[in-house]
Amino acid sequence: INAEYGDAVLTKYKTAGEISNLVMKAVINEVIPGASVIDICSFGDKMILDETAKHYKKDKQLKKGIAFPTCICVNEVVCHFSPLRSDPVVTIKEGDLVKIELGVHIDGYAGVVAHSIVVGSTAENPATGGLADAVLAAHNCAEAALRLIKAGNTNQQITETIQKITDAYNCSPLEGMLSYEIKRYQTEGATDKQIVLNPNEAQKKEIKSMEFAVHEVYAMDVFVTTGSGKMKESNVSTTVHKRSDETYLLKMKASRAFFSDVCNRFTLMPFTLRAFEDEKKAKMGLKEC
Repeated sequence: INAEYGDAVLTKYKTAGEISNLVMKAVINEVIPGASVIDICSFGDKMILDETAKHYKKDKQLKKGIAFPTCICVNEVVCHFSPLRSDPVVTIKEGDLVKIELGVHIDGYAGVVAHSIVVGSTAENPATGGLADAVLAAHNCAEAALRLIKAGNTNQQITETIQKITDAYNCSPLEGMLSYEIKRYQTEGATDKQIVLNPNEAQKKEIKSMEFAVHEVYAMDVFVTTGSGKMKESNVSTTVHKRSDETYLLKMKASRAFFSDVCNRFTLMPFTLRAFEDEKKAKMGLKEC
C-alpha cells in the first residue's frame, strides 16, 4: 500500500475484505443440491452491491461495488464461470466439487476471495479419496502462501513450497497459473511481479525471481488437481470481461453506449454481461469492443 495514502487506503482494503468474506459465507450457504448456478451468482452480486452501499455514503464520488463477479465453477471447470440469463441452466448436485470466486472493491481497492466445497460433505460424512486430497492440498498451499508473502521473501519460494505440498498429496498445481500484484482499480496489476504455479517451459525463462516488498498487495490464486495439471479450453462462451486501458474509436452507437457504461460502472474491474439490463444490446456492444 502506497505510504502516501496511509491508514485510509488500508481501511478501504480491510472493508473490501470484510465484505468479501461476509458475502462468501452467505454464498456458501446457497450452494446446495438443486440450486442453479446463475441464481447463486446473481445472489452473490446483489449482496455485494447491497453491502457496499452501506459504506462511505457521504462520499458520492467514491466508487464501490463488484471487483470480480460471483463465479461458481463445478468439478473440472477451473475458474470464471458466471453464466448469463440466456445460457443453459447448470444445477448443483450432491458430491460436486464447487469453486466460488468473488471480489469487492472500495474506491478501487479490492478484496478478492475464493473457496472450494464438496456439496453435501460434513464432519460426519466427509469427502474421501482424491477429492479430499485435492481440497486439503489446496487449503495447505494457500495457508503456506499466505505466510510466505512477506517482505524479503521471493516468488520462487512460493512456487517451490506449493510444489512440495501438492507432491505430498499426489496432486499437481495447475500448470502455468499466475498470481499478480494488484493495484488500485486493477485486480491484475500492470507489473512484472508475478507468482507462477507449476511453470511451463516458457514461463521458466520469462518469469523472473523477485522479492516481495513492504506495502505491496497480492491476490494469490491456488489451483490443485488430481490430474496431470494440464488445462484445455472450454467450449463455453466467455462471460467475464475486463476493459483494457487502450483508447480507440468505436463506430457503432451500441458499442459507444456499452463502452461508456462499462467505464462509468466498472472502470478497469472485471464484470459480467449479466449486470446489464438488456443482455442482447450488451452483447452487440461488446462485439466491436
